[in-house]
Amino acid sequence: MSEEKLMKRSRYTEAQILAILRQGEGGVPVAELCREHGMSNASFYKWRSKYGGMHCTAGYRAAMSREWTRR
Repeated sequence: MSEEKLMKRSRYTEAQILAILRQGEGGVPVAELCREHGMSNASFYKWRSKYGGMHCTAGYRAAMSREWTRR
């Protein structure tokens, strides 16, 4: 029997990630954001390198394009 290899589902949606990053851009200290949302500093900086400068509409478009290619 073969098992499908599924990707691990993210705990946060792209919209949530972008909202957290916007809070960080607004001046909230990274340590405080991470404690508030239950994530590591490494996750924040990884998201910032991946999604930095992206607006919600761009993130939505990226998610939709991935959804369309998956079908």
